[in-house]
Amino acid sequence: MTNLQKRLFILISIFAFSSTIFAEDLKNEFNPVSTGVTSLGIAPDARGASMGDIGAATDADVNSQFWNPSKYAFAYSSAGVSLSYTPWLRKLVNDIALLNLAGYWKPGEGDNQAISASLRYFSLGEINTTDGESNIISSINPYEMSFDLGYSRKLSEKFSMGVALRYIYSNLGYSDISNELSKGASAFSADISGFYNTYPMIGRNECQWAWGWNISNIGTKISYNGGNDVAFLPTNLKIGTTFTFPLADYHNLAISVDLNKLLVPTRPRASDFTNDAEGQAAYEESLQNWKDMSPITGIFKSFSDAPGGAKEELQEINYSLGAEYNYNQQFFIRAGYFHENRNKGNRQYFGFGAGFSLNVVRLDAAYMIATAQSSPLDQTLRFSLTFDMDGLKDLLGRK
Repeated sequence: MTNLQKRLFILISIFAFSSTIFAEDLKNEFNPVSTGVTSLGIAPDARGASMGDIGAATDADVNSQFWNPSKYAFAYSSAGVSLSYTPWLRKLVNDIALLNLAGYWKPGEGDNQAISASLRYFSLGEINTTDGESNIISSINPYEMSFDLGYSRKLSEKFSMGVALRYIYSNLGYSDISNELSKGASAFSADISGFYNTYPMIGRNECQWAWGWNISNIGTKISYNGGNDVAFLPTNLKIGTTFTFPLADYHNLAISVDLNKLLVPTRPRASDFTNDAEGQAAYEESLQNWKDMSPITGIFKSFSDAPGGAKEELQEINYSLGAEYNYNQQFFIRAGYFHENRNKGNRQYFGFGAGFSLNVVRLDAAYMIATAQSSPLDQTLRFSLTFDMDGLKDLLGRK
């Protein structure tokens, strides 16, 4: 591969899941926040995805590790395991996929704490590397993965907090004409989250109102070339609320809203500086300051560094609206909408899904329909299979 091909390959790999726009009239406004290991932001499970990527304050389930680990303390079952599969960008290629395994366990008899874990594997498929004459040198299988452990605990009857520690490995390896593979990159991060859950009475109906927040991927930077060029992890702030009310006996409807903002400083652009020696010197200084900035400093800087001021800062906030209907916690219908400003990535899509639950197993499916033109995210499917350990224990006990 030529140096240009290598750079393009890494760039495409890092931003593989983003829907980008390059219309002539948007070139000066299109300014997404760039990070490394962007696959960490892909929703792994069908339930959250079908509601427009929502999960900060929804009822706890096995996949809460991604959305809000503190919810596990309020889980009804003592343990569970879930496996999710997402074929990704099928409009472009047919061998990119995300696999996610998650589980939790509530030890002791107090029902006030939980231990959780998840393993993510994002495969970018098989890619043939070539030399300058288009001769195939070898085949590589770039991928990104992460493993995390979490702990959550009720601090009162209505409030819980959780933490998670994560190891991240990104192998976007390529080979050159000497067939030498580049090394993968590692990073570490942590999440901190909170969840508030109450049951207000409205008329004669007992409803449920929950609030949740999660700051995820607070951690080190990541580099693919020995530290010469580093990228911020996709540190993200998620805040959400869910209100659930009964429609009739065994019939419930939950309405949810989530807000997301990347806590990553915006990379300076040369186009934002004057095209003279003084302007270019200011750009180089600003770029170097961005590269030298620590992740913690970057979190605070992310609220005030957009070139367009407060208006552009507001553009960095994504929002999701979603609803979930369930009958007796056995049959589920879901729908939602996710919106990202066109200048910050232009991911805009509707999610739809359904689920069916028995005592032991639950199957969920989700389907994404993009509203942005020519979006590679259109027609994305997700599947999740969940096993309830309490149900399995009861089933084995009856035998």
